[in-house]
Amino acid sequence: MENTKQKHPKALYTLFATEMWERFSYYGMRSLLTLYLTALLVEGGFGLDREQALAIYATFTGLVYLTPILGGWISDKFFGQRKTVFIGGLVMAVGQFLIASSAFMMNSLDPATRQFLFNFGLGVLIIGNGFFKPNISTVVGDFYDNNDPRKDSAFNIFYLGINLGAILGTFIAGGLGESKSWGWGYGFLAAGIGMLLSVIWLKWRETTLEDKGLPPDSPKDKKVLDGKDWATIFIWVVGLIAAVFVLMYFWGMLSETVKTVITYSIFTVIVLGLAYAIGKGTNGADEWSRMAVIIVLAVFNIVFWAGFEQAGGTFSLFAENNTDRMIFGWEMPATWFQNVNSFSILLLAPLFSAMWLWLDKKGWNPRTPMKFAFGLFLGGIAFFVMTQAQHLADTGIKVSPWWLVSVYVILTLGELMLSPIGLSMITKLAPVKLVSIVMGLWMASFAAGNYMAGMLESILNKYHFPLYPFIMWVMFITGGIIVLISPLLNKAMKGIH
Repeated sequence: MENTKQKHPKALYTLFATEMWERFSYYGMRSLLTLYLTALLVEGGFGLDREQALAIYATFTGLVYLTPILGGWISDKFFGQRKTVFIGGLVMAVGQFLIASSAFMMNSLDPATRQFLFNFGLGVLIIGNGFFKPNISTVVGDFYDNNDPRKDSAFNIFYLGINLGAILGTFIAGGLGESKSWGWGYGFLAAGIGMLLSVIWLKWRETTLEDKGLPPDSPKDKKVLDGKDWATIFIWVVGLIAAVFVLMYFWGMLSETVKTVITYSIFTVIVLGLAYAIGKGTNGADEWSRMAVIIVLAVFNIVFWAGFEQAGGTFSLFAENNTDRMIFGWEMPATWFQNVNSFSILLLAPLFSAMWLWLDKKGWNPRTPMKFAFGLFLGGIAFFVMTQAQHLADTGIKVSPWWLVSVYVILTLGELMLSPIGLSMITKLAPVKLVSIVMGLWMASFAAGNYMAGMLESILNKYHFPLYPFIMWVMFITGGIIVLISPLLNKAMKGIH
């Protein structure tokens, strides 16, 4: 009996591979995004300056983590996680193919049409991700009780799939996109194919999910989605893509003032809607106490990701412009540095997974708030190292690649202390009927962190404050704050570890 309990369900490995191919798609595309935007027109890019490219990166990566609020709400109220994941996966595949088309058709489209096609693809990707992202994680959590010590272990394994996908996507899609022989279009095309593989794999292995993630009114003996479910899925896929097209088409006709008003109005509606849904669905002192812990740690989560997500922005440009990438006469693609993080997770995540189980048996397993504090301290150390690398680069030399490698490895240690633990925390602390919505709230903290990652440099430049030292000190200070308030947070979790 004990051995059976220690085993993970087959569904974990189904979801592992589903998420792996989706992350192949996302990280393959993300590794190319800033470089594609800043590449000269003659090189097939858009020729944007650094600030413009980082602003687009910030908006895209921020919205990618904000739309899960919508996807979580739709899942909880109407479709269940499984159907919502299929909708999101198919929509994202279309988005990748649209972006690939903007590269393949650069010589046959006028600049305005090409820009519209690219923006349309980004918009479709953002919406699709919102349907996919919170729900795949929720299904993982459904297979474990709240205090099951395997739960943190399961999310570390799941996180392993995320990073295996990131490695493959960055190597294959990133390598193809940067290659002079292939080009940007083939990189984005590979990302689209990866997304289709994710959907196909999940459909093929659907029976392993048992009765988890099905629509709320499904009969107890139902194991797979039926024809009616798939008709609904395709109607929503077509409808969402059409809605994004209409929005993008009319958006270009609006003045900047009107765009700003609409943007802030949408943001306000989302915040108020989320607050209403959580307020209505949270009952009793214990649930409210746990919800307060989620909100507090979500705020600290923003800080970590505002630093970590420099990976696809300033770190990517640092790798391209300030790092010696020559190896025996061959120049390594700048995108490949982003794989240091993923390789580190492949090596370290199994150790962390085993470590949490071992510490739990010994009674030494740190509570969730302290794991967050450790993650932020490690992030501060990483940005101390990055500050030294920037000082060297400012002298005009191209620095050793080991500087970036070191930064990525240390940030990875911090990530493993914080990110998979955060996903597990939501499935433990959130009210049962609100898990997907609260997962959307958690993703919104990633949204804020991603947006700040892209905008921080331009904000700090106005005050002549260097980026990397600023992030370093903020991480150290916030980590210290968590240590100080951790006894209060532990008490507020009401017996859940």
